[in-house]
Amino acid sequence: MTTTFEQQTAVERVGEGRFRAMIDKRWWVVRGPHGGYLASIALRAMKEELGDPERHIRSFTMHYFAAPEEGDMTIHVDIERTGRSITNVSARLVQDDRAIGAALGVFSKPWNGPAFFDATAPEVPPLDEAFKVPSEGPNIPPFLGNFDMRWSMGAAPYSGAAEAIVGGWFRLEEPQVADDIVVATYIDAWPPVMFPIVTEPIVAPTLDLTIHFRRELPLEGAAPEDFFIGRFYSHMSHQGFFEEDGELWTSDGVLIAQSRQLALSLPLERR
Repeated sequence: MTTTFEQQTAVERVGEGRFRAMIDKRWWVVRGPHGGYLASIALRAMKEELGDPERHIRSFTMHYFAAPEEGDMTIHVDIERTGRSITNVSARLVQDDRAIGAALGVFSKPWNGPAFFDATAPEVPPLDEAFKVPSEGPNIPPFLGNFDMRWSMGAAPYSGAAEAIVGGWFRLEEPQVADDIVVATYIDAWPPVMFPIVTEPIVAPTLDLTIHFRRELPLEGAAPEDFFIGRFYSHMSHQGFFEEDGELWTSDGVLIAQSRQLALSLPLERR
């Protein structure tokens, strides 16, 4: 039996290198769907076309052209190159002859090479002591209803804080083992890092998102009930553009994925 998330990110092959997907309104943010949700749909179509479970996604980049409407979308997937270990795949998202976005993925078998690790896992309070982010109510975007999110890092939204950082514990509201498609949504799940900095509500559409998958997923021993820790931060906003760097960790300190995106900060009246 499939989960709600699997149903909402499902793709159906409708031709050679062509897939159909249904954009679900439950993933709406302000004027369009959640960027990570679209990334998960694109990644699922790319994996279906590749058809090689030994080649795991290592790098995924998506550029967002325009927000789609609720309903059907077509994904055109091409295998750009296949070598002995690495395959490069592209995807183009289209709705009613309008380009929505484009993605590139690097899939690869594991390689032998030198290894090191010096990243530091975030320090957060225990799960049951963290603030549970409301998923319903006035001005709460529908997509938050898909998560059980516990705010543990950064100041409150619209508080005029000095530091652009957000994060904490989270997972899907309906428990599901975190494979790479789930992680593509997780890495873009948190409210934008600009929210603590500003003093009034804004919208922050993503222009591009890159995800580096640092582990083959799902992890051995992963359980549907697992919570993860996300840390997202920025060092600069200029001329309306800000970068957002992200990290996704397991509760026992395994770094699963890293991300960087470029986004815009716009007043609500521009939506």
